[in-house]
Amino acid sequence: MAAPGRLSGGGLRRAPQDGRLEEINKEFLCDPKFSDEEDLEEKLAVFKEKYMEFDLNNQGEIDLMSVKRMMEKMGAPKTHLELKKMISEVTGGVSETISYQDFVNVMLGKRSAVLKLVMMFEGKANESNPKPSGPPPERDIASLP
Repeated sequence: MAAPGRLSGGGLRRAPQDGRLEEINKEFLCDPKFSDEEDLEEKLAVFKEKYMEFDLNNQGEIDLMSVKRMMEKMGAPKTHLELKKMISEVTGGVSETISYQDFVNVMLGKRSAVLKLVMMFEGKANESNPKPSGPPPERDIASLP
């Protein structure tokens, strides 16, 4: 169990960021634009955890290298050009980093950004396709395409 004043997984250095992201979550909860969104509070909690996982420098922004790490971790590495395009799509081309507000807007938005699709299917892919362990099975010539 975490000690008082500490957050599990990040310690005290994550506490200010957690507070900032929680304030943004409250804004989304009060926004009438998202009032019809089912399970909004639970979704925002998941988004916050994912965002904090990939905000490597705890500055409240996901930069190119963080997106690169995220895509590699999900088994879908991208080129720098593809990553820049993803970030541009999320931010509308006005920033080279993804703020938490941009991230939540994309995840809750109706448009299907590449990042949203990847994040949505990350969990499903990990659940339904466990990685095989050990050596590959032996194959004979009849099993080849």
